[in-house]
Amino acid sequence: MEIYLDPGAFAEQLATDVRAGLTATPKALPPKYFYDAHGSDLFDRITRLPEYYPTRTERSILELHAGEIAAVTGAETLVELGSGTSEKTRLLLRALRDAGTLERFVPFDVDPAVLKDASSAVSDEFPSLDVEPVVGDFEKHLGELPRHPRRVLAFLGSTIGNLDPVQRHGFLTAVRGPLTEGDCFLLGTDLVKSIDRLVAAYDDAQGVTAAFNKNVLTVVNRDLGGDFDPAAFEHVAMWDDANEWIEMRLRSLRDQPVRIESLDLDVHFARGEEMRTEISAKFRPERVVEELAAAGLRLTQWWTDADGDFALSLSVPV
Repeated sequence: MEIYLDPGAFAEQLATDVRAGLTATPKALPPKYFYDAHGSDLFDRITRLPEYYPTRTERSILELHAGEIAAVTGAETLVELGSGTSEKTRLLLRALRDAGTLERFVPFDVDPAVLKDASSAVSDEFPSLDVEPVVGDFEKHLGELPRHPRRVLAFLGSTIGNLDPVQRHGFLTAVRGPLTEGDCFLLGTDLVKSIDRLVAAYDDAQGVTAAFNKNVLTVVNRDLGGDFDPAAFEHVAMWDDANEWIEMRLRSLRDQPVRIESLDLDVHFARGEEMRTEISAKFRPERVVEELAAAGLRLTQWWTDADGDFALSLSVPV
């Protein structure tokens, strides 16, 4: 396992991000800090909820088109950015294996424990496959990816929607950087649709997403000595029509002080004050094409489900 993100660097980045976010106006915390072990379990539950369509819809697209993706790319190496448990990716791995081109799999994630478990599971299913896990942050360490021939870089789950337009351009440019002739980029994007369906996907009836949202407070309490009271905040999900994204926020239910001991930081929340914890941008096809092109990538293939809820796109460097 190659490690480019050590625990000390992660803790330092958490401290930097929390200080910046809690002293900003309005306040904000980055969504990547939802995902400790408990947060990852909660997100796994979210993906199985009736309201949350993206995961099962993307999987249905892969089930239908993985063979075509394998044939078009002829990839010898599959790199998955933000791999997590790599469940959906196994559909691509099987298709590439069956096509006779697959030689190696490079799962890339910030969590070494998750990578270790996922790599073991993939190795058990594909015993002849070279599995080369990489611990890193996809916003910083894409240049460290192994330089194997005929790579497909996959970024699934519409995780790109958690980035604002400036961040997306930086990310896509970083993806484009190491790509050479024969490489390609497979991207999952959630598409614009009914506002009611979008909001429901981020505010489920069982309250799992609310618990997931509040988990960022638990992470700050545990890792930075915070004294957030999660019960003193409520989950908010809303549609921003101007930006075409869902915003998740935490709304303070009362006037309250919060102390972050490790940062020697005292923060005040007014009753009704909202802190943004996530954006989830939704896309139109022309916007995907434009943003890829701005980063030096040309879209060559587009796959979607019958209802047009979600899309996978394949692009190549130009």
